[in-house]
Amino acid sequence: MTEKNYRVTGMTCSACAASVQKAVAGLDGVHQANVNIASEKLYVKFDSTKTDFDTIKKAVEDAGYGLIGEQSTKTVELLIDGMTCAACSGAVERATRKLEGVQSAQVNLMTNRGTFIYDPSRIKLSEIKAAIEKAGYTPRDIAAEAAADPERERERKQARNMRIRLITAIVFSVPIFYIAMGHMFGFLKLPMPGFLDHHRYPLTFALVQFALTIPVLVAGSRFYTRGFKTLFKGAPNMDTLVAIGTGSAFLYSIFATVRIYMGDHAYTQSLYFESASVVITLVMVGKYLEARSKGKTSEAIKKLMQLRPTTAIIEKDGKELEVPLDEVAVGDIIIVKPGSSFPVDGQVYEGISTADESMLTGESLPVEKSPGSRVTGGSINGEGLIKFKATHVGEDTALSKIIKLVEEAQGKKAPIALLADVVSGWFVPVVLLIAIVSAIGWAAAGYDFKFVLSIFVSVLVIACPCALGLATPTAIMVGTGKGAELGILIKGGEALEASHKIDAVVLDKTGTITEGKPRLTDIRLYGDITEEQALFLCASAERGSEHPIAKAVVQEAENRGMKPDNPSSFTAVPGRGIDAVISGQRVLVGNLKLMNENDIDTQIATADAGALAASGRTLLYVAADGKLHALMAASDTVKQSSAEAIFRLRSMGLDIYMITGDNRNTAQAIAKEVGIQHILSDVLPADKAREIKRLQDSGKRVAMVGDGINDAPALVQADVGMAIGTGTDVAVESADVVLMGGDLNEVATAIALSKATIRNIKQNLFWAFIYNTIGIPFAAGVFYIFGGPLLSPVFAGAAMAFSSVSVVTNALRLRRFKIKQNPGGLSMQKVTLNVEGMSCQHCENRVKKAVGELAGVSSVDVDLKKKTVTVEFDPGMATEGNFKTAIEEQGYEVIGT
Repeated sequence: MTEKNYRVTGMTCSACAASVQKAVAGLDGVHQANVNIASEKLYVKFDSTKTDFDTIKKAVEDAGYGLIGEQSTKTVELLIDGMTCAACSGAVERATRKLEGVQSAQVNLMTNRGTFIYDPSRIKLSEIKAAIEKAGYTPRDIAAEAAADPERERERKQARNMRIRLITAIVFSVPIFYIAMGHMFGFLKLPMPGFLDHHRYPLTFALVQFALTIPVLVAGSRFYTRGFKTLFKGAPNMDTLVAIGTGSAFLYSIFATVRIYMGDHAYTQSLYFESASVVITLVMVGKYLEARSKGKTSEAIKKLMQLRPTTAIIEKDGKELEVPLDEVAVGDIIIVKPGSSFPVDGQVYEGISTADESMLTGESLPVEKSPGSRVTGGSINGEGLIKFKATHVGEDTALSKIIKLVEEAQGKKAPIALLADVVSGWFVPVVLLIAIVSAIGWAAAGYDFKFVLSIFVSVLVIACPCALGLATPTAIMVGTGKGAELGILIKGGEALEASHKIDAVVLDKTGTITEGKPRLTDIRLYGDITEEQALFLCASAERGSEHPIAKAVVQEAENRGMKPDNPSSFTAVPGRGIDAVISGQRVLVGNLKLMNENDIDTQIATADAGALAASGRTLLYVAADGKLHALMAASDTVKQSSAEAIFRLRSMGLDIYMITGDNRNTAQAIAKEVGIQHILSDVLPADKAREIKRLQDSGKRVAMVGDGINDAPALVQADVGMAIGTGTDVAVESADVVLMGGDLNEVATAIALSKATIRNIKQNLFWAFIYNTIGIPFAAGVFYIFGGPLLSPVFAGAAMAFSSVSVVTNALRLRRFKIKQNPGGLSMQKVTLNVEGMSCQHCENRVKKAVGELAGVSSVDVDLKKKTVTVEFDPGMATEGNFKTAIEEQGYEVIGT
C-alpha cells in the first residue's frame, strides 16, 4: 500500500476540497483520500498495482483542479562568466548535455545565464559545475533559494500575483462606489464632477461605471473561470456562488445601460456595477487575508525547514571543501564551526561543544557533545569546533522525518471534521436553490426586478462555505505545528482528537519513568574499611563484567576519580557474582547465595539488606579475605522530571498507572517515589497489550507511554500510543504521538494541546454554523418581512470575507498556547509534626534532608524551640506516614501532629 501527499491547485473553499476528495476516493485501488483545504494537500492511500499518479491526476483535473506530483528532477539556473560569443554558449551546452543525468541545458549568451534540468539521483550539481569549468568557464550560483525551495518560490509568486490583482480591483472599485453611491450621501456634500450627474448625463453615468468595472472583473476572472467550470461539472463551489451572483448583477446592469441608451432614464436607479465590482473586491480582500493567515498556520514547518543549512563543510584529503547539502554522503567527515547548524545526523569523533536542540526536542538547555555523542541535523553548534561522521543524510535524517511526519499529520483529518465535510458537500447546491426560491418568492409577491436581483445576489454572496471548510484543518495545522515546536509530534487529526478524551495514562517504568540504566545508590560498611576502599575493591573485581549492575559500580568509581585495577584472577560465577583476586586479596562480589556458598558471615548486614530490598534496590555483597566489608545497592533511578510530570497529569484529573515486569516491591518503591497509586507489576512484555485492553474494557480511554520494542503492541492497542522519542524506532513507528525530548512532562503538554485544539475547532465550527444560519435568512429577506433591514450585496460580501478571516484568526490563537504547570488546580497541603530528640543545627539539617528528599515535598521548616517540623507536600505523592518514617530513621521520635 502506497501513501502519498500531493499539492492540489485551484481550490478556493471546502466544496472544492470535497469535489477533489470524492473524485479521488472513487478510483479503483484508492483506499483513503483526504483533502486539506488549509494546506492545499491531498493525502491518498492507494494500491500501486491498481492505480498510479497519472490516474489520480486525471481524476483531479476532470473535477476542475490541478495536481502537482513529486518532482524527480531539479532545475537550477547558473550565471556563467567568461562567455564572449555563440561558440562559448554552445560549448557549455555540449559539455553539460553529454553528462549522464542532465536532461536539458540551455545557455543564453545575452544574459550569461544557463538553465539546467537534471536528475539529482544520477548526477550532482557540483559535477555540472565541474564540467562547465573544464570547458573553460566559471559557473556561479543564482536564485539558489528558488532552486532549493521551489514550493516556497511558487507560493511567493502566487502571493505577488494575488496582491497585484487585489490592488487593481481596489483602485477601480473605489471610484465606482463613489460615483454610484455618492449622491446618496448628500448630507456629506461629496463633490461630484458635473458630467457624472445621473440626472443630466445618465448615459455617461452608466458608461463610466461600466468602463471601471471591466478591470475589476478581469482582476477577479478566476472566480468566473473556476466557478462556471465546476458548475458545468456538477460540483459547484464558492467561486460558483460569487460568479453567478456578481455576473447576474453585471449582466443586468448592462441591460439597464442599454435601456438608458434607448431613453428610459429611470434605469439609472437599476445599475448594479458597484455591487459586482465591490463584492468581487471584498471577496478578494477576504481571500488575500485568508491566504496570509493560512501561511502562518504552517510556520512551524517553515521554521523546521529553515534549520537545514544549504551547504556543508566536509574534510577530504586533509582539506576543507564546501559542498551543497544534497551531495553529503554517509561516512563523510563534516566540520561544524561555532554557531553553525549541523547539516545532517552523525556521531562526533573530534571536539567538545554544546548543541542547541530546542527546535527539535523543545528542550531549551544546551546539550553537551563530545567524541561518541550523536548530533542531529538542524541543531545549532555552541562555542566549540566539532568534527563528526555523517550517519544519516537526505530524507533519512531526523529533521527530514520530523518534517514529513508533521506534513502528513496536517493532511490527515480529525473525525470531528467529517460533519463539516458532509455539510460542505451539500452546501453550495442548497444555497443555489435557496437563492432561486427566494428570488421567485419575492417576484411572486410583486416586488420589482431590482429588489429580486438584490436578494438573489446577497444570498449567493453571503453563503460562503469557506468558514466551515477552514474550521478544522487550520486548527489542526496550527496545533500540530505548535506541538512540533514543543518537541511533540502528533501523527494527524485522529490522534489529536483522541488525545483530548484520555482519562487514564499507563506509563512503562523502565526508560520512561526511570533512566533505564541502574546507578549505585547506597554503600553500607562493616569493619575497618572506608567507602573509597570498598568501592575500589568492588569496581576492580567487576571491571571485566558486562552486567548492568557491574557497570554502575565501575561508573561510580570513575566518577569519583578512581582507576580500578585489573584483577590478576577473574571468575564469573553464573547466577551468583564474581570471584576475583585484587592486589593479592581474594574478593567476592555478588548476591547472598555467593556469600553463603563461601561461608561469609552476613548476619551484620541483615537489617540493612531488608530495608534496602524493601525499597526496591538490587543488593551487592562485597567480601575480602573471608570477611564481609560492604553491602552495596543499586537501582534504576527515576528521571528528574518524572515526579513533576506525574503531578501535572494527576492535576488534570487523569488516573495514572505504572506497568512493569519488575516484582511488586521494586514497583511499589518507584511508584511511591513519583506519586503513582495504581501499579501493574510482574507483567510480561507480551501481556502489556492485554493489560491495556483490560483497562479499556472497564470503560477507560487509555494513553500508553513507552520506549521499547516490547512496548509496541501496547502502544498500538491503546487509544493513543505515545512513544518516548529517545527510544527504539519500532516504538516510535507504532505510536500516535512522539515525545522527542524524552521528558514525561511532554505527555501532559500533548494532552493539554489536544484539548486546546479541539476546543478551538468546536469554536470555529460553532461560529461558522451560526454565521450561515443567521446570514442566509437575513440575505433572503426573512427579517425584512417583519420590518427588519434588507442586506445589500456589498455588505453581504463584506460579511462573507469577515467569516473566513475570523475562523483562521481564531485558529492562529493556538500559536500562543502555553503550558500550565497545574491545570487542574490540585492544591498542596501542610502538616506540622511534634518531634522529640532534636537539639542542634545538625539535627535540623538531618531532618530537613531526610524529609526534603521525599517525592511530593515542596518545603520543610524545622523549629528547634517548639520542636516541630512543618512540611508542605502534594497529598497524592506523600503522606504523614512517609514523614514520620523518614524522621524516625534519623533517630528522632514523632509524638503527634
